[in-house]
Amino acid sequence: MIPSTPAVSGLRQRMLDDMRMRKLGPKTQAAYIRAVRYLAGFLQRSPDTATAEDLRRFQLHMIDRGVSPITLNATITGLKFFFDVTLDRGELMARMSYVHVPQKLPVVLSRDEVARLIAAASNLKYQTALSIAYGTGLRVSEIVALKVGDIDSQRMTLRVDQGKGRKDRYAMLSPVLLERLRAWWRYAHAQGKMLPNGWLFPGMNPVDPLTARQLNRAVHEAAEAAKIDKRVSMHTLRHSFATHLLEQKVDIRVIQVMLGHKKLETTSVYTHVATEILHEVVSPLEKLQPA
Repeated sequence: MIPSTPAVSGLRQRMLDDMRMRKLGPKTQAAYIRAVRYLAGFLQRSPDTATAEDLRRFQLHMIDRGVSPITLNATITGLKFFFDVTLDRGELMARMSYVHVPQKLPVVLSRDEVARLIAAASNLKYQTALSIAYGTGLRVSEIVALKVGDIDSQRMTLRVDQGKGRKDRYAMLSPVLLERLRAWWRYAHAQGKMLPNGWLFPGMNPVDPLTARQLNRAVHEAAEAAKIDKRVSMHTLRHSFATHLLEQKVDIRVIQVMLGHKKLETTSVYTHVATEILHEVVSPLEKLQPA
């Protein structure tokens, strides 16, 4: 949570309190405060003095500066909270408009590339973490938050405690992935690197978990070592998991649940990158008979 100090203005403190009342996450709070600070810098005065025309000029200013659609929309969301909730002057936002975010297809690895990537990871901890990313489709933030007690070998599940959107869910474990987890547990336990019921992937100090940044660095290094000429991140393994399931004819609604997506539209992007499905579509030209 963003701490309050005696130096915090009354207006800022009120906004902090409003966000705390609604239990917004630390990252969301920081993003909303950043949006209001950006507006104040543009106005060169207190943001609560802004007019509807000021906000319109501010959006044009962001566009002229080349602010990305994602950042622009996030800024508008933060300002909407500030004017709607903190100031109770939501009508001022009427002239600010969300912009269309161009859809980009995710990078997907082939099964061979996934195998090479995992094998190229520098140690057993990273190999296991990458295996979970591909074998369950978990987000990197969800992987680093896993604890030993989240593994249920009887039900063959992994418990995801308060994943994105503050939702609990379960991920399915395959026999191969369970065996990899057991091998990692035996090794880490023998080395004294894993505390009882502690983090499944501890950091240098077993009291602390591995960070998302460390895992992303590890996957970049593994991609380079495996000579994979694609933009690879931990999220690439999640994309590959979903795409390969779709190619295996798994129902897209099942994949939606496994990924923890709120909307089916979010999951449907993988229909555009599932090449085995595309290969099954017969071009109309193929059906033309020679005259």
